[in-house]
Amino acid sequence: MTSKFTRVLLLLAIASPAMAAEPYEPWPSKDQLHSIEQAAYACSRDNATEACARVRQLADPLMDHSRLPGLCKDVLWTLMDQAKVANTNDFRRKDSITTTARRIPKVCAEPVIKKEKPKSRQA
Repeated sequence: MTSKFTRVLLLLAIASPAMAAEPYEPWPSKDQLHSIEQAAYACSRDNATEACARVRQLADPLMDHSRLPGLCKDVLWTLMDQAKVANTNDFRRKDSITTTARRIPKVCAEPVIKKEKPKSRQA
């Protein structure tokens, strides 16, 4: 009885990492991030329902992205909140949207791993 129980536990221990592994989710491309940024600029400039809805439509799927850092999601969340048609398209509204949009390429881009330069030998 104990050996069967042990076998079952071993089988579960071996199988659990395979079941828990999530499928690989590629990082958003530079073009995808650029599209969100450009849509935000259009929303800021035009103050139109279609332009602002486009920002939310492009940014929303990235909120569930498993690899994006929290800072990126905070910027996207802020942008989605700001991308709404306003009664007056004043400078403050435009500036807040464009300032947030400019942060997207910086905080949402895939991190680059720098290779260390080989140390040169000095005689």
